Amino acid sequence: MTSETEKREGVTFTLDGAWEGFRRCLPVAAGVGGYGLVFGVVARQSGLSVAEAALMSATVFAGAAQLIAVELWADPVPIAAVLTTTAVVNTRYVLMGAALRPWFARLRPGHAYGSVFFLIDETWALTMGELSEGSGRGAFMLGSGIAVWLFWVAATVVGASAGAAIGDPSRYGLDFVLPAIFVAIAVGLWEGKSTLLPWGVAFLVAVVAADALPGRWYILAGGIAGSLVEVIRVGR
Repeated sequence: MTSETEKREGVTFTLDGAWEGFRRCLPVAAGVGGYGLVFGVVARQSGLSVAEAALMSATVFAGAAQLIAVELWADPVPIAAVLTTTAVVNTRYVLMGAALRPWFARLRPGHAYGSVFFLIDETWALTMGELSEGSGRGAFMLGSGIAVWLFWVAATVVGASAGAAIGDPSRYGLDFVLPAIFVAIAVGLWEGKSTLLPWGVAFLVAVVAADALPGRWYILAGGIAGSLVEVIRVGR
């Protein structure tokens, strides 16, 4: 039987590994593309051009963070609020990266750090499953990430182009797209009664902060309050 240490020591970074990741992730990438269409529409309605929306998707490559950013978008752009809020949303990637370290530590720094640009929930899950099985395909995340990135950027362009032709989104009920997306995300994150307390606190703090604070800082206030409650609860 191959030990966990032997599995990790056998990690290589090859073109075959990247291709396997690309091929295996195509169905997932197509699903992410549907999400990219929605982001493109919302970004266009928030005032971004097609080129700006595409550039954001190509360089940021983080769906939830991008949707929050365009929700916060205003003139002038509240840079501090956007950066802080998206940083909080993306803190989970720190834990995901740590989980990959036993394998990626065997790779050259350029290979490892180049691959983690494509670290999202879907590619992380697929890569962890692949590496845990002992395949040794260190380039699997790179390949799977490229597949998702291509669909994500292309879908953003299509969605943003369509958003320019839609005009007033409220005519078609599309102004509710973003709230609907976050409701759907919340359903997937629901873990039962233990989730109720931090979510309830986040909701109440956000409602109060919406009247007390300018701009969209209530989003950050609610998120931090809910997170603190969960940290305290788990730490008991």
